[in-house]
Amino acid sequence: MPRRDLSVTLRQMRDHAREAIAMAEGRRRSDLDHDRMLSLALTHLVEITGEAANRVPSEEQVR
Repeated sequence: MPRRDLSVTLRQMRDHAREAIAMAEGRRRSDLDHDRMLSLALTHLVEITGEAANRVPSEEQVR
């Protein structure tokens, strides 16, 4: 993966993770259990972050 593409991938991971954190801030587990839209949104953001993480070459990953 070219360096430029890697920086885009890492930025996407950061941005989506931050969005998930912001969305969950001040919420409780019961909010997640009772708010289907919140649950789906957080799940989607975490999935996007994970998919981006899979695009990071192993030699670039911190172990």
